[in-house]
Amino acid sequence: MGEVSYILGIKIYRHRSRRMLGLTQSSYIEKVLKRFRMEHSKRGLLPMRHGIKLSKKQSPKTDKELKRMSDIPMPQP
Repeated sequence: MGEVSYILGIKIYRHRSRRMLGLTQSSYIEKVLKRFRMEHSKRGLLPMRHGIKLSKKQSPKTDKELKRMSDIPMPQP
């Protein structure tokens, strides 16, 4: 047996010289895009900083904050 490259639909890639290990679900993403007929949509990056820490302290607490967050569309599982 050699090194693992796929497990449960997740591709594992390594860059030993850069000491980097990564995971990608590109095949799953492509499958979802095809399902919703979006495979030809424009690609882009998520506007999220690397290493950002999220915590429960950042969640909305007041009624006004909760109302504001309820107006923002979120994907449902």
